[in-house]
Amino acid sequence: MFKLSNLSYANQRKLIILAFSFIPIILLVTFAYLPVVNMFKYSFTSWNGYSKNMEYVGFKNYINIFTNPEYFAVFKVSLYYFVATFFQMGLALYFATILSFKVRFKNFFKGVLFFPYMLNGVAIGFIFLFFFRPDGTFDTLLNALGLGKYITLWLGNPDVINISLASASVWRYMGFNFIIFLGAISSIDKDIYEAADIDGANKWHQFKHIIIPSIKRIVQLNLILAISGAISAFDIPYIMVDGANGSKTFVIQTIDMAFKYGKFGLASAMAVVLLFIVIIVTLLQRLVIKEDN
Repeated sequence: MFKLSNLSYANQRKLIILAFSFIPIILLVTFAYLPVVNMFKYSFTSWNGYSKNMEYVGFKNYINIFTNPEYFAVFKVSLYYFVATFFQMGLALYFATILSFKVRFKNFFKGVLFFPYMLNGVAIGFIFLFFFRPDGTFDTLLNALGLGKYITLWLGNPDVINISLASASVWRYMGFNFIIFLGAISSIDKDIYEAADIDGANKWHQFKHIIIPSIKRIVQLNLILAISGAISAFDIPYIMVDGANGSKTFVIQTIDMAFKYGKFGLASAMAVVLLFIVIIVTLLQRLVIKEDN
């Protein structure tokens, strides 16, 4: 009988590592890589999602995506989320900078800012449904400030619905950027701040000449994540309005194609297109960082 004790220590270590890695690798292949392979296969068919027969249509689905304005028009909605990410990152960097210095109740404010990111997307969707509904919290606040004339249907007016939804996303995801920026700023050597104080630099000078150059790489990373997040925006517009009134994103449209209209082949092709867009954005990010280096 084979005994583990007959192996050398190095071989025992390798065997144990392989044994413990086997199940995670099987799960990864089963639930990650295999579905992606099937998605590519379905994208070349006109499968309806339940039929046993899959009609091969070649690149017809991809041609349909790139020639039909209806499918790519929804990317205009992503621009709202992309612009909103700059406000999100600006606020996150502002609060992270302030709380990196000596501030009273610092830990309390850290928890308050990070708390929205810990909430479930469904819960946030319902919170902002009450916030933006007619005569809801936001309308009451505007009336109290004497700005009642600007009240509109925040989730019913196609001109403002995407702004409302993007602002909800800012509130939800700002805590994530805040924690990343705060961690990066906290890693800066305190001696640099002390030297700056001796030279007479104020907080603005410290922010401009110490903090920003030190966390430049983190800002670039967050910007790339913001672009990918804007393209793949889903949960907030889907939960709150189901993509109605001109708020449908590319991901929502993909899901509708698959589960509302039974066009799994076309939906798979749209998912592949989205995957390649994210990959291209990631490669561009690596290229930019490489050029900086």
